Amino acid sequence: MRWLLLILTLFALLLAFTRHTGGAMAGWLFVGMTGAIVTGVAFAQARIEAGSREKNLSDYELMRLREGKEP
Repeated sequence: MRWLLLILTLFALLLAFTRHTGGAMAGWLFVGMTGAIVTGVAFAQARIEAGSREKNLSDYELMRLREGKEP
């Protein structure tokens, strides 16, 4: 999904720089800048999710973590 957002954002910016009227350029620039922010957040979320632990730990794993050992 984030790759599709990146492609759509780049396409919107391409359209913004090929328009001849100010209104169309402003509209596509707005879509492009909004897309850039959303794409950045999507890539950051994927990066954070890749390094996070599993949400559900068993009682044994919790006990091992409390002892300071690897589960």
